[in-house]
Amino acid sequence: MKHYRLYLYQLVGFILLVLIAFSYTGFLEEKKDSLQNIKYKLLASEMQEEVGAMILAKQKATLAMAISLANDKKLVQDVFSNNIDNDYYKKLISDYREYTQYKNIWVHIIDKDLNSIYKSWSNIKHENIAGLRPDLVSVSKSKKPSYGCSAGLYDLSIKAVIPLFKDDVFIGIIEVISHFNSISKQLKKFDTDSVVVLKKRYSEKLKYPFTATFINSEYYVANFDAPSGILKYLEKKGVQNYFNNSYKVEDDYLVVSHELKTLNMESLGYYIMFKKRNNVSNLDLDFLMFKWFTFTTIIVMSIAIIVSSFLFYGNRREKKYYKNIIDSSTNIVVINDKNTTIDVNRVFFKYFDGYKSLKEFKMEHACICDFFVKEDGCVQKDMSGQHWVEYLEQNSTSYNKVKIKYNEKEYYFSVAVSLISVEKNHYSVVLTDITEQERYKIELEYLTVTDPLTGIKNRRYFNQRLKEEISKSRRYGHSLSLIMCDIDFFKKVNDIHGHIVGDNVLVEYSKLISSFIRNVDIFCRIGGEEFMIILPHASKENAEVIAEKLRIEIKNSEKILPITMSFGVTQYVDGEDAEFLYKRVDDALYKAKETGRDRVVVG
Repeated sequence: MKHYRLYLYQLVGFILLVLIAFSYTGFLEEKKDSLQNIKYKLLASEMQEEVGAMILAKQKATLAMAISLANDKKLVQDVFSNNIDNDYYKKLISDYREYTQYKNIWVHIIDKDLNSIYKSWSNIKHENIAGLRPDLVSVSKSKKPSYGCSAGLYDLSIKAVIPLFKDDVFIGIIEVISHFNSISKQLKKFDTDSVVVLKKRYSEKLKYPFTATFINSEYYVANFDAPSGILKYLEKKGVQNYFNNSYKVEDDYLVVSHELKTLNMESLGYYIMFKKRNNVSNLDLDFLMFKWFTFTTIIVMSIAIIVSSFLFYGNRREKKYYKNIIDSSTNIVVINDKNTTIDVNRVFFKYFDGYKSLKEFKMEHACICDFFVKEDGCVQKDMSGQHWVEYLEQNSTSYNKVKIKYNEKEYYFSVAVSLISVEKNHYSVVLTDITEQERYKIELEYLTVTDPLTGIKNRRYFNQRLKEEISKSRRYGHSLSLIMCDIDFFKKVNDIHGHIVGDNVLVEYSKLISSFIRNVDIFCRIGGEEFMIILPHASKENAEVIAEKLRIEIKNSEKILPITMSFGVTQYVDGEDAEFLYKRVDDALYKAKETGRDRVVVG
């Protein structure tokens, strides 16, 4: 009887063990799929961030080319006289194509009445395009640069539009147009195929489609190298099913979509990326699964040992697999709760190279957020009382970035957060290095507000800062004054000594003035030989003293050539706008000129 019960217990134990084995195998299979989905989600997020950064970089590069052309004196004179030298611009565009990575560059010149007077891709001239291009109408009214994605009669493309001025008078517009082909070529190097698709309602407006490629004859494709197999795939599946900022894992592909918008935030189309699943860096998922020979070993062990072995090895292997997933990312991946860093991947130590392990790091810092730098536009450790992880989770659809400083090195990262464990309140934080793009952006922003000859700020910056300082003066009630100055008889300097000497005069006297004003003062070149100084917290009496001191120093210095300067001074009156304040200081300078030059007049 005892033997019978023993056999019965053994049989029941055997059945129980087999059930446990099968159940746990199913659990691991389910967990394997879950972890693989995390892998795809992380990769999709990286791809969206990368293509977004590449598009932004190309928009900025296109803007830089447009600004460069807008500063071409011959172009300004040609537009002013309405006499376009086709050979000159053909050579200019050829140089851009040869010396930059962008081979498909188009240039469009428009006069002040929005007549098209030059197209690098067409011989059609003097057609009025005001009714076709509301974006150009907007620029002609605002007199401000514009850039972004745009769809017109020819293509879905990247455009930069810059107003042109001669002697501060608006005379026309220069438009530089580039394409998505260089971006798709870069992505191809990473085994990613691209299809840039224009929405149907915009595709229908195309009259001269650049690539002549469509999906279902309804959706225009803007890049030349879109693979025919992928186009057929989208046609079969329905390309409109990919019009979302998301990703799909289907058939042999990871398909990731990135929305393309105008500066007015209108949706134009989508950048759709295809990556073959077998090109995604995979680990051996099967190593999680216990093989059948493990079952035999399990049977001869006690239930306690088997259960503990399951928990120990399963948990350890699961963690190992999970660790391998985040280590395979090329970006920093941090696992965080709302207080501390729990795990990091290998790339983390590429940047924080003073630490050999997470344990060593946590001896000094609880969280990567300890290295966040306070800077406008960047996420901080504390976001107005809200924890940075919570902030990122709630603003996941927005573009977020952080600045990190470690060992005197500064980096910019785009940052995204995903909740990966509700029970444990764990988040995955993915940081993509955008330092190069941010530095390029900072450099470009510097160029757009800096006078290229003298190195001081330009008129665009002056207009911006004057409005800001007026707003501060109204809010806090402090005084604000302006000094406007002009080199006397500067035309004679150029006529007698040449433009090179004239340029050297502008450079040297700009340095001289810069050395005699306060750090808080804002010094700008607003025209050929005209300069403006914004003086916060200064009355017109203070400003007059400063102007008189500058007048004497300039007259006595004789740098390059002996010159004199005339000065107009005025103080902001509460309630007046920037234009009226500018007019009053300009009138004061005019009186200084009319009454003999080389003097200061207060208006």
